[in-house]
Amino acid sequence: MTKWRKLAVFILLALISACHRAEEVPPNTFVIGVETGPAMLDPRLATDAASSKAFDLLFNGLVKRKEDFSILPDLAESWEIKDKLKYVFHLRKNVKFHDGSSFTSADVKAVYDFVLNPANKSPHRGTFKVIESIETPDDHTVIFNLKEKNAPFLGSLTFAIVKKGTETATEHPIGTGPFKLVKYKRDEQLVFVKHKDYFEGVPNLDGVIFKIVPDETVRTLELERGAVHTIMNPITPDLLPRFRKNENLKVVTQLGTNYSYLGFNMEDALTGDKNVREAIALAIDRKSIIEHILKGLAQPATGPISPASRFYEGDVKTYKRNLEKAKKILDEAGYKDPDGDGPQKRFTLRYSTSQNELRKRIAEVFQWQLSEAGIGIDIRSYEWGTFYADIKKGNFQMYSLTWVGIADPDIFKYIFHSSSMPPGGANRGRYRNLEIDKLTEMGAVTFGGERRDVYSKAQKILANDLPYVSLWYSVNVAVMNKRITGFTLAPDENLKSLKNVTIK
Repeated sequence: MTKWRKLAVFILLALISACHRAEEVPPNTFVIGVETGPAMLDPRLATDAASSKAFDLLFNGLVKRKEDFSILPDLAESWEIKDKLKYVFHLRKNVKFHDGSSFTSADVKAVYDFVLNPANKSPHRGTFKVIESIETPDDHTVIFNLKEKNAPFLGSLTFAIVKKGTETATEHPIGTGPFKLVKYKRDEQLVFVKHKDYFEGVPNLDGVIFKIVPDETVRTLELERGAVHTIMNPITPDLLPRFRKNENLKVVTQLGTNYSYLGFNMEDALTGDKNVREAIALAIDRKSIIEHILKGLAQPATGPISPASRFYEGDVKTYKRNLEKAKKILDEAGYKDPDGDGPQKRFTLRYSTSQNELRKRIAEVFQWQLSEAGIGIDIRSYEWGTFYADIKKGNFQMYSLTWVGIADPDIFKYIFHSSSMPPGGANRGRYRNLEIDKLTEMGAVTFGGERRDVYSKAQKILANDLPYVSLWYSVNVAVMNKRITGFTLAPDENLKSLKNVTIK
């Protein structure tokens, strides 16, 4: 954003703000300004991020994750794993649903039976196909019998539990969570009130409101005039200095799990050459983009797993900007610069991106940085549907995307295994490495510290092979009224800490 454009935005915000009076907010009710509302309120069918945020208030799973993604009890107070094929869960007693009915093992079984039934077309069915059968010997015991060993299985049981008999895609969801939904006005707001029988204790807040405000300028205005208490990702980095100067606001940041990368077509003559990918990795200046465009809301990445995870392996090959080394690699590989430092390029690559303004701006910076190594970039910007369809088809040489909220390294099999090429997986670059195939298969059936060792080896191989050039991990950001205490900004952006929030 240019200096004059930035000034114009700030002036516009000031003029709009002067035309509005702060509206009254219900007592002890926390108001969040959100970009979009949930696609649906049924966790058995929903996959979008906005729905997930509502589920954080409404539901619990059998287990939950700590900030480092290790696993803790939730609706299950304990469990036993027998031969890594039988999982016996002992459920909490005296847990109540929002309607006052008691939570039992029958509710758990009903949720997973629904997801596993092909007729219901749940997008989560693939995650749980490893289940052979489910037993409920009594109201407070659930037994999962698996078809085969599956290390990610326990972590997948964070899946939200709805009351047995809940209708498909209900707009009146009944869960066990700290808040219950009392009003949903589509595209306007969701209103929650505290669940007085919540098993972990009554929330400090009387209620929470998700106020749906699609336009960021208007969300900013709403925050500044007190109509909402907080706004969170996405926030345009250029607005942060403005927020930091406001004595009524505080800016909270936390390293997240979102991972941005450059992907390559490994079957293309140019991008399939490791020398080309390594030269690109060395020619890019990540730090300057993070500092000047992202305003510090990112950290250079070394691979798909972020330092927020206990599976992170930082001791891998990294690529700081080194133009001379990049040029030397290309020279030795036969990609001679035809005119030294002149305008002629060694070769030109087609760079595919969406029409998002920030992504287009970053693409232009990449274009300039790579030109200094003699690499030409032809930027092709498409509307999202066309762009994403091309990526899945392999219709690209080079592109950039972001993986959101990686919690378990089992995703490596989905991204990099040679059997995971679309449509059966997300190996969009058609990467093939037999050792990675073996490691990702082993990781799915290996437990404890040995599992971490498996994925440590995988991360080192991937950093050397460069099917992706790692860019950065996003830093999550929330801007909130200084009267708010008790809120924790989680690495995966969940809102579970709202039960601890207090408004002074």
